[in-house]
Amino acid sequence: MLLLTGTAALFAGLAGGFAALLLAGRQRLDARARRALLAGFRAGGAPLRQRELAVPFAERVLAPLVRRFAVAGRRMAGRERIERLRSRLDLAGNPKGWDVDRVLGLKALGLVAGALAGLAVPPFCGAGARGTVLTLSGLSVLGWCGPSLWVHQMGHDRTERIRRELPDAIDLLTISVEAGLAFDAALAQVARSSEGPFAKELFRVLQEMQLGTGRLPALRALADRTAVEELRIFVAAMVQADTFGIPVAGVLRVQSKEMRVRRSQRAEEKAQQVPVKILFPLIFCILPALFIVVMGPAGLRIFEQFRGM
Repeated sequence: MLLLTGTAALFAGLAGGFAALLLAGRQRLDARARRALLAGFRAGGAPLRQRELAVPFAERVLAPLVRRFAVAGRRMAGRERIERLRSRLDLAGNPKGWDVDRVLGLKALGLVAGALAGLAVPPFCGAGARGTVLTLSGLSVLGWCGPSLWVHQMGHDRTERIRRELPDAIDLLTISVEAGLAFDAALAQVARSSEGPFAKELFRVLQEMQLGTGRLPALRALADRTAVEELRIFVAAMVQADTFGIPVAGVLRVQSKEMRVRRSQRAEEKAQQVPVKILFPLIFCILPALFIVVMGPAGLRIFEQFRGM
């Protein structure tokens, strides 16, 4: 009994010692953590400010303003204009970070900024009431329409790129199908082997097909997202081929030939437009400088001769 009591007391003492050591170590760690926290609070002002200033100005200042002005932009735009803007964003490829709310917020912010600039700038330039009204109206309209014009220009550039890339992509698709690939596998091959907006659109078509959308609805959605007439004709031909059971390879061969002919015709059309487009720079920029270089010395000499008389 005495042996058991001693053993129990020994184990109790060891356990108490270990507990005391663990408690002391934990207290030291807590004290060290509190000191580090206090030191961080004392010296944390400058790093926090530096981290805030490291964020780009557009994300730090403009993004919150745009989000606040988005509600006003929605009220001013109307539902029909919002749908039109959404379709333009689809034509532009839905750039990363750009949506309808951001464009509407930029339009409202541009309207306010243009109005403020139109009220502040003319008095410094000595303009009267009429100049102030004209400047205010012009800058306000420019601030409101600027984001929409930018989105429209992005959609136009992307449409032109798709139009330029389409004939080569159709040629590659025709070669892939004639080599033995299925149409879906040929689309994947063209998407992997190409770059640009048309390849991205093909990737989106393949993703929609993987999610359960049929081939024909995915191709129709592709035609609706773009404003390229040649692509719509190609999609219509593929839909008819799938509906009536026409061999895809023959349809692709015909479409490839038509695409090349259309590209040649478009190049000839642009070449015929060059003389008309160069007429105005020639008249207003090149010919005046040429007249000054050629007739200037003779005019100065004639002026000196008549002044001597």
